[in-house]
Amino acid sequence: MSATTSRRASFALRLRAMSRVGVRMMFHDKAKLLGTVLGVVFAVVLAVQQLSILFGLLDKNTMFVEHAGADVWIGPPGTEQFQPGEPLSDTIVTRARTTLGVALAEPLVVAGATVKRPNGGSEAVTLIGTALPSRLGGPWAFVAGDTRVLSQPDTVVFEDAERDKYGDMDLGAVRELNGRRVRAGGFTWGLLPFGPAYAFANIDLVRDIVRTPTDKQSFVLVTVRPGESAEVVRDRLAARLPEASVLTTRDFASAIVSALLREQLGVSFGTSTAFGLVIGFIIVALSMFSSVIDNLREFGTLKAIGCTNLDLTALLLVQSVTYALVGTLVGLGLVSGMTEGIRSPQLVPIVPLPLYGIIPGLMVLICIAAASLALFRIRKLEPGMVFR
Repeated sequence: MSATTSRRASFALRLRAMSRVGVRMMFHDKAKLLGTVLGVVFAVVLAVQQLSILFGLLDKNTMFVEHAGADVWIGPPGTEQFQPGEPLSDTIVTRARTTLGVALAEPLVVAGATVKRPNGGSEAVTLIGTALPSRLGGPWAFVAGDTRVLSQPDTVVFEDAERDKYGDMDLGAVRELNGRRVRAGGFTWGLLPFGPAYAFANIDLVRDIVRTPTDKQSFVLVTVRPGESAEVVRDRLAARLPEASVLTTRDFASAIVSALLREQLGVSFGTSTAFGLVIGFIIVALSMFSSVIDNLREFGTLKAIGCTNLDLTALLLVQSVTYALVGTLVGLGLVSGMTEGIRSPQLVPIVPLPLYGIIPGLMVLICIAAASLALFRIRKLEPGMVFR
């Protein structure tokens, strides 16, 4: 056996021995073990729960763009949100339809409206006008009715979760939208962005309700021909429509996310997530440092019988990784149960699959960083203290 192989075997044996000692020391003080693991669990639950709510809110605000059925969106200049801006003229629709690679180009009207309740008062909705027969722009996620009802006169599809707010609305119920009598022809589920719930109708009906000129629209939705690239068609449209914003669906969704994180959500959710991780770091650091102080004679004994600082570093690293993995496993399990339990039309917390791989690694790094504080104390420990 070569000297290098012998050294590797010796290091592996020492690491295995230190790992066993470290785990046994953890279970020797069960109260401290429980407290440290709970600290990691708290950090994971708080951080991941905040992130799941953030991802859920972002999804609520990109869902229309992602489910509308369009490959390319044409909107007012500077469009970063799915909100009505400067109306687009019919000439834009015409030029879009005659652009190479475009299969369909349909107008979409987005406007605010109010539903008058039978017992008084009103409730705001975001009214979506889609062109027939293509129905680009929805609706989708039906719990009653289907898209065919939009071809019926004075018919609107409302959000099922808001029926109570609209005055116990049922199928066929008649309500006033901005003073215009309409009939509830169907209901969707979960189409609730940050603002008022979406309600869908034929574009001509929506224009009449909100008094929008027949040659104006909020957006133009484009689908591309088979074999064409959305990015290539976007560039062609942008060259022909310099007065408008032209975005692929992916680019539009990314722009919405960036705007929300920059203007509203980034600071608040980032702060709360960081707070949870910092709390976890503090709990683990204090627990491990306290454990070292309580077991100074044991660590001194290990040094006296020949353990090096490297051996004791391995011991603490094994402990910190064990705390991190056990606490993360429990925390992620709790978060998964909590997110399933609070699903509602108003908010569906989302934990992306990559997060299940990122969080354990992050918690391991945090726990190792916390263990370094205890390591500084051990490195200064004198083996002779056990004989005093």
